[in-house]
Amino acid sequence: MVRGSAAALPQLIGRPGMSPKGSTVSISIAILDQQTLRPREVGVGTTGLDLFGDDHNIVAMAVNGSIVDLSSLLHDGDEVAPIPMDSDEGLQIVRHSAAHVCAQAVQQLHPEAKLGIGPPIVDGFYYDFKVAPLSPEDLVKIEKRMQAVIKERQRFIRRVVSEHEALSAEANEPFKLELIRDKHSATSADGSSVEVGGAELTIYDNVRPNGEVAWRDLCRGPHVPHTGYLNAVALIKTSAAYWRGDQRNEALQRIYGTAWASRDDLKAYRHRIAEAAKRDHRKLGTELDLFSFNELVGPGLPLFHPKGGAIKRVMEDYVRQAHIDNGFLYVSTPHIAKEELFQVSGHLPYYADGMFPPMNDGDGEHAYRLKAMNCPMHNLIYRGRGRSYRELPLRLFEFGTVYRDEKSGVVQGLTRVRSITQDDSHSYCTKEQSPDEIRHLVGFVLKLLADFGLTDIALELSTRDTDGKKAGKFIGSDEQWAEATGILARIARESGLPVVDDPGGAAYYGPKISIQAKDAIGRAWQMSTIQYDFNQPERFGLEYTASDGSRQRPVMIHSAKFGSIERFMGVLIEHYAGAFPVWLAPVQVVGIPVAASFNDYLAAVLTRLTSRGIRAELDAADDRMQKKIRNAQKQKVPFMLIAGAEDAEAGAVSFRFRDGSQRNGVPIDEAIEFICGWAAARRNDDPLAGSELIAEQA
Repeated sequence: MVRGSAAALPQLIGRPGMSPKGSTVSISIAILDQQTLRPREVGVGTTGLDLFGDDHNIVAMAVNGSIVDLSSLLHDGDEVAPIPMDSDEGLQIVRHSAAHVCAQAVQQLHPEAKLGIGPPIVDGFYYDFKVAPLSPEDLVKIEKRMQAVIKERQRFIRRVVSEHEALSAEANEPFKLELIRDKHSATSADGSSVEVGGAELTIYDNVRPNGEVAWRDLCRGPHVPHTGYLNAVALIKTSAAYWRGDQRNEALQRIYGTAWASRDDLKAYRHRIAEAAKRDHRKLGTELDLFSFNELVGPGLPLFHPKGGAIKRVMEDYVRQAHIDNGFLYVSTPHIAKEELFQVSGHLPYYADGMFPPMNDGDGEHAYRLKAMNCPMHNLIYRGRGRSYRELPLRLFEFGTVYRDEKSGVVQGLTRVRSITQDDSHSYCTKEQSPDEIRHLVGFVLKLLADFGLTDIALELSTRDTDGKKAGKFIGSDEQWAEATGILARIARESGLPVVDDPGGAAYYGPKISIQAKDAIGRAWQMSTIQYDFNQPERFGLEYTASDGSRQRPVMIHSAKFGSIERFMGVLIEHYAGAFPVWLAPVQVVGIPVAASFNDYLAAVLTRLTSRGIRAELDAADDRMQKKIRNAQKQKVPFMLIAGAEDAEAGAVSFRFRDGSQRNGVPIDEAIEFICGWAAARRNDDPLAGSELIAEQA
């Protein structure tokens, strides 16, 4: 059952045995109230509206675990849980209802528009239309018309229809007709399936208070009782789209919108969006000269410039040493391999869509593939000689660049690329060792994330889809899946961190824990993964000699701490808004002379810093000092060292910090120790004029 909050439940009945409709025939139901199912007697014909209709925070209800409209009839023995508007399920319903209102407004303003699909998505919704390109001015008109529909308090009335009735009702909607004939499903923007009819075909009528049907749509539902529930809705943008997400199909116009439980939530969302735009790593990557993409190379294949390369190298140095400190052995494997390797691993049968097409060798005898993962080759290293239980757990690690055939419309900056550098590792252990190995890996990941300033963490437990559309995409026995899932679930709970279930999200070879980290503005990013694999050791025939001399099969645990260096860097850019901590900053110190005559003085200071591993540059351009300071601020350099006549005479420098604060006349030796000490400490806070190490020198 969906467990929603049941705050402020209304008084349900007047007296025992009496229905709200006046009937003397009653049925027994149970209502979730403060996480407790409480039995109630209600009249035959009672609906969710009778129970919760006075509370506009309740938008739907879960009846025996299935979410349905509040207008649904209740039956004897039903267990009922209210769905609050501000719950995850409630917001999905609000957003899907807002998508219907958007489509109604579009067709009222553009009667020629043909309907695609309009699912809820993260933070909002979209709806696709076959219509002439829409301008920002059109969006303003559509949103104004939506507000008129909302004020009408049109009811969402569900009708079950036959296929013949649906085809007749949607006769002028070619895309809906296709859905009806193709078993009522389409593909949403994120590639998932969107059911528009479910097990039975249903149409929702939008009905005005006078009983007139204003609009209708083929839809599974559920929806809010009436449009008046939608009190915080806004349209965001339009974009191009393709029917069913396939570029071979008709081009469509997509309208994106957002909807929330309150206007305050909408205002907070708009603030987050504005802040996110400022932090967009694609924009900052250009402004800070970190990376670029070039059409001659191809989409999703980043080119790291020297400053971006500096950050990447610091990340690589950190994680390489961290793996060594955690007992991993460094290995290296090729970028391509024969196709049959990936047949053995199971990737080609189960992951072929994510791999680039085969290429032939020079003799035309063998087909090769760019590797999309490193694990098959690590298995060959393990299998290269006999292994004893005394060697286990055996931990192998490499910086492996893999290649995924992401579609052009999906790649996005550094966060979704085709060339992926993974800090990829595989632990081979006995089944008895696997819980401790997973605990070890979780601790490793949490420390790494904290060291990079990501401390708001949750765990996502991805499990097998047992009876859904993905059920045939998993290998292994029920017993293996149950055992592996149980181990991961237990360790996730032991961590004390929030745990989110992800049914059906497992890899084809085993369940996984994904670490979700929130950035500085509260957005959750999927970062590291830890995957339990009982299939590849069997497919590769991996063994070890047990203490009793028998040959046993090891368990294989995949883990990538960064996940991908490219994605992790993109997240860090947005988390810090480009103002990296000193230890990560591509340029840590800029020397700014008051006049050209002090260039050599500052250059000598910077040479001492670079000899200690500090990334320092001298701005010897002919620009005025104030312009040099502005340039350094735009590049978000943490330390600006300024020197003029007084500093040179005193053997000192003046500090200027990113926040504009300044500390003057700091002796050179103390300045160097302060900078080097701050960088070596890997502190993630910003040094300021009042920082303790510098303040002591005042």
